[in-house]
Amino acid sequence: NMAEIARTVPANHGLVEQVLSHKPDLVIAGAYTTRSTVALLKRVGAPVKEFGVPRNIAEMRAQIGEMAALLGEPARGAALIAEIDARLARLAADPLPTKPQALVLRPNGFTVGRGSLVDEILTRAGLANRAAELGIDNYGQIALETVVLGEADILILNTTPDRPPSLAHEILHHPVLTALGSRVKLVALPSRLWTCAGPVVIDAIELLRRAAVVNGGGS
Repeated sequence: NMAEIARTVPANHGLVEQVLSHKPDLVIAGAYTTRSTVALLKRVGAPVKEFGVPRNIAEMRAQIGEMAALLGEPARGAALIAEIDARLARLAADPLPTKPQALVLRPNGFTVGRGSLVDEILTRAGLANRAAELGIDNYGQIALETVVLGEADILILNTTPDRPPSLAHEILHHPVLTALGSRVKLVALPSRLWTCAGPVVIDAIELLRRAAVVNGGGS
């Protein structure tokens, strides 16, 4: 999502020596940043701020505000949060007359159920998460037979049409899914839009909403 901006930043390997050589005023570390690196930076007194992975949109909003404050740009953070809220409000103000059943299928046969960011994305798009109704919490694998018999109106494939091939993605190209296309709406949703919580998850919600409308869930 930030590829163009990232290309303007000199690459490094995240080693302690490389970080300290820049004499940073602030070091941002994520939950999955190498723990030994983070520990060493703290030991030498580097100004480290760690951020977790937002589990929902509320946590995402809070993290945007916190990051903006740290960077001395609270107004820009508030503007971004306001834009997110406005887009969500427009969706909420125009609910679908019906709630199509949706099922997510990710590489290696994983789906997403209750208590997840994806579940909130589906709900805000006006869809019912079939995996949640099947009793799946967070992330779990689902058999193709369950997908076929799952009574979903929309099958959301976590893929990008022009991505390089991989064994993990083979299941997303199984012939049975193509056959399902005659009675189930197939929607390809790029991973970059909803793998992590950020402003682009609103793009994912709007894309799914449009798919539901085309599927007959609204006008």
